[in-house]
Amino acid sequence: MYFENREEAGQRLAAELVERYRYENCVVVALSDGGVVVGEQIAAALHCILTLLIVETIDVPGESLSFGGISESGQFTYNSGISELEREEYFSEFHGYLEEQKRNAFQRINRLIGANGLLDPDMVRDHVVILVADGIKDGSALDVAKDFLKPLRIQRLIIASAVASVEAVDITHMMADELHILDVKQNYLDTDHYFNKNTLPSHEDTINKINQIILNWR
Repeated sequence: MYFENREEAGQRLAAELVERYRYENCVVVALSDGGVVVGEQIAAALHCILTLLIVETIDVPGESLSFGGISESGQFTYNSGISELEREEYFSEFHGYLEEQKRNAFQRINRLIGANGLLDPDMVRDHVVILVADGIKDGSALDVAKDFLKPLRIQRLIIASAVASVEAVDITHMMADELHILDVKQNYLDTDHYFNKNTLPSHEDTINKINQIILNWR
């Protein structure tokens, strides 16, 4: 399945969610800039807040594999798709590099959004949380989001995405109460591949938009 753009994918997901959740206390939490564009359509249909959880993933050097990710809280979460033995091997071989990448990632997040972050725990506490992505290749960002939400009391966790890999769906089944994935790919390519139009606002413009939404909500 291919989509004209992320807005179309968001509208399709919104149509799946609106009947059941239009009267619930929901919050849409995007996991990327593309997820914000998808999530806008869902948030508009449900008349709920839209926010963004900044996640920086860290790849294993020389491999198309995420070692894990760090959120705006500064907490690092390992990719659950990597076994403990593989994790120890990578960490032993690339310890200095990986630690440096963690520091750099957190510094980038702080430069972009400040030390207080974008996602206020009060926004999600006692709400139905809808994690939204434009595409999910692996579970790294979802693992980070799960750890971020773990200490908070939420009603229900829903994961919604235009497209996802088989591997990612296997992981999401174990962590979410409900899944809405429009298309599942056996051989997942780059997320942009599944959209005919890939024009996105700059990262800074996306952050400014989210800040304005949150300001108006408060």
